[in-house]
Amino acid sequence: MTSAIRHTTIDCTDAYSLALFWSRVLDLPLAADDRPGDEEALIEGAGLLFITVPEPKTVKNRVHLDLQPQDRSRDEEVERILALGATLVDDRRKPDGTGWAVLRDPEGNEFCVERSAAELAATGG
Repeated sequence: MTSAIRHTTIDCTDAYSLALFWSRVLDLPLAADDRPGDEEALIEGAGLLFITVPEPKTVKNRVHLDLQPQDRSRDEEVERILALGATLVDDRRKPDGTGWAVLRDPEGNEFCVERSAAELAATGG
């Protein structure tokens, strides 16, 4: 018998607020019973569980999410997510359209936005 990953858990200082940010990024709802002030919040469709902890984030994440836009370009998605409250950390996008952007969520967790499947197909890679 093997194990399955049930959730990817993200420690944070405000579980509901950070889960709400990611809910908007992913366009997926929070669990029906999640409320402001809850110590846990879940985005069921993504398997992301946010847990309030007392310690602040202090170093770069050892694990991060890589996002691939589904219905817009990488650059459009970066702009949309920045408008939701993320910050740009490292812009690795290249003039030929390759590369990715490294962003931070409102609590400082790094994640990447890659090219969409359509952009990859158009460039063969």
